[in-house]
Amino acid sequence: MADNPYSSLPDHRFWRKAVASLPPFALDPIVEAPFKISPRDKVATGGSCFAQEIAHRLQQSGYHYYLAEQPPEGMSPQEARRRNYSMYSCRYGNLYTTTQLLQLIQRAYGDFKPDLDVWTTENGRVVDPFRPRIEPDGYASVEDMRADRERHFAAVRKMIETMDVFVFTFGLTECWRHKSDGAVLQLAPGVAGGDYDPQTYEFWNMTVGDVVRDFLASADLVYARNPNARMILSVSPVSIIATSEDRHVLVSNSASKAILRAAADEVVRARSNIAYFPSYDLVTASPNAARFYGDDTRRINSFGVDRTMKIFFDHFMSRDESQKGDVQAIKLDVAGEAKTNARVVCDEEAIESA
Repeated sequence: MADNPYSSLPDHRFWRKAVASLPPFALDPIVEAPFKISPRDKVATGGSCFAQEIAHRLQQSGYHYYLAEQPPEGMSPQEARRRNYSMYSCRYGNLYTTTQLLQLIQRAYGDFKPDLDVWTTENGRVVDPFRPRIEPDGYASVEDMRADRERHFAAVRKMIETMDVFVFTFGLTECWRHKSDGAVLQLAPGVAGGDYDPQTYEFWNMTVGDVVRDFLASADLVYARNPNARMILSVSPVSIIATSEDRHVLVSNSASKAILRAAADEVVRARSNIAYFPSYDLVTASPNAARFYGDDTRRINSFGVDRTMKIFFDHFMSRDESQKGDVQAIKLDVAGEAKTNARVVCDEEAIESA
């Protein structure tokens, strides 16, 4: 056979050798991780609800999952979980879009003050429009909400300036924003507070360029304050729950995930200190999809989460000799992981109950 550009490529470059000829449990799409996370590194997380799986596993395995926003002294662990103090490293809830992340950082440092300040619920409670479900019972007053928001911003600044690794998951392209200044919301108005008014709010579906632009801008703001920070980027394999586009939800989901996956590829090509973790690629691969998705065909079951996170730990996590005894190995515990998976909070699911 004549020599050609593919003649001497390694096995992982060929579908037949790297996918078709392997049993599903042996499929591993990571060739080499660009850096390792030690047990001492402060690992922060953010993004869509799938990023919570990484947070849960870090807490269970003895690594330093970084909780920069701690519950008030004396609050029970059960109440802290109910009020979302351990969902992510700070109480921002799900950051579904890269614009949410960018605007959160800008707001935390006083560089952006949205025109929209407060929403109220049907029972008269006050909520923060940018994280309307973070306090399950809402706030008693606007003053209470604003005070909590300032505490939250202080925690976000602390996280950015002192974290070692930031793991962020791209979740959605579809979102709603305030027309006057483009402030992007976590949930559509009227779902968990506020009133939908088409004169005030607009639907926005992000392009690849939008996603890339705002994530790189976020990364640059982080690096300006913490130049040693490292980032790991992933795309959520969890399907969207509803679409505001005038088309079938399956088509919108395919478009959204394609945009996010393409954007992730552009980001890691542009920044050598941002790594890509292929959770989306692994879960949606034809040998795995039927085994990894739950009965609703939208969320990932405990087996799929376990397999995905095992690959994350195998490649990205290192164990210092001095701490090997302190770090627990990841084990498959279907019953235990089912309980963990049940605690994952996807704010967008409120759409179906609104």
